[in-house]
Amino acid sequence: MDVYFGTMGSAAEGIYRTQFLTDTGRFRSAQLVAQVQSPNFLTQHPNDAILYAVCKGERVPSIIAYKIKKDGTLHEFSRMDSPQGLACHVCVHPSGRFLLTAHYSAGAISAFPLDERGKIGQPKVYAHSGSSGIVAKRQASAHPHWTGFSPDGRYALIPDLGLDQIIIYKVEIGVELLSKHAIAETDPGAGPRHMRFSNNGKFIYLLNELQSSVTVFSWDADTGTCRRIASYETLSEQVRSREGFNSAAEILVHPQLNCVYTSNRGHDSITVFQMNNLTDKLRPIQTQAIRGAFPRHISLSPKGDWLLAAGMHSNTVSAHRVDPSNGQLRYATKAIVTVPSPSCIIFLDATH
Repeated sequence: MDVYFGTMGSAAEGIYRTQFLTDTGRFRSAQLVAQVQSPNFLTQHPNDAILYAVCKGERVPSIIAYKIKKDGTLHEFSRMDSPQGLACHVCVHPSGRFLLTAHYSAGAISAFPLDERGKIGQPKVYAHSGSSGIVAKRQASAHPHWTGFSPDGRYALIPDLGLDQIIIYKVEIGVELLSKHAIAETDPGAGPRHMRFSNNGKFIYLLNELQSSVTVFSWDADTGTCRRIASYETLSEQVRSREGFNSAAEILVHPQLNCVYTSNRGHDSITVFQMNNLTDKLRPIQTQAIRGAFPRHISLSPKGDWLLAAGMHSNTVSAHRVDPSNGQLRYATKAIVTVPSPSCIIFLDATH
């Protein structure tokens, strides 16, 4: 199975690829397949063998589209300058007609139209304003950190770390594209980072970077609004106090099991929660060491039988087998590959 890695920092040269052996959890050695500066986040087109990367670029920050060839190599066929600077996240709308990028430093998101071949057009920028101001050094202004869509594709949802909010946009393809629709408040000073929907589409699990917590919201698909229910620590305050630094980074929902996974940078671990889709409760059932340092990103294999964790500071990616009975993780011996400063993990969807 082909896996691609986004990277960031001077130690990395671009996008890397490996083959992951799902029977053993072992990796082939990672190879550079696209030379580009700091492609820190990647996403695949929902309907085609196209990989999009946000990167610094040679002249200015850019969004780049690559055709994924049959041998796994990448061929660049489209590039567009990013007027709001380097993006921290990118995703493609389920229709395949546009992609969104989040610009943490600029306090804005950008919508780039895509033609029928996946070529990137000129973006439209949507600025966020205001601030929470609770954590002075991190919340003095707006900081969009993630882009994604409701299960039906009718709404775009943007967690903003600086505002302590999820900004909800209505998607109107062919009209204004995006229009401000609603907001959802998380806990003061929590610092929203990434989020996921439950498999039944009824709940949102919002990961808060600054407080290392998950806030659960109920989602009303008819109105495009959500209601905050409760928050849960990814690590106890006692555990966090023993670390010089800790912040939550990525959140996943298992595609079949009732489990949520979050990564903890500093503690260098993954917290496994059991979720109840009827009562909206989360219960921590495991804290798994990643066998690396600073897990900025984690990713589940398409079947949900493996979880990969990117150790950005250790230049490693480790594989953990998912127990099909309860979703808990078990590290597979020698299941590790060297990748310079990995910041994003993408399993190739080979159905395209």
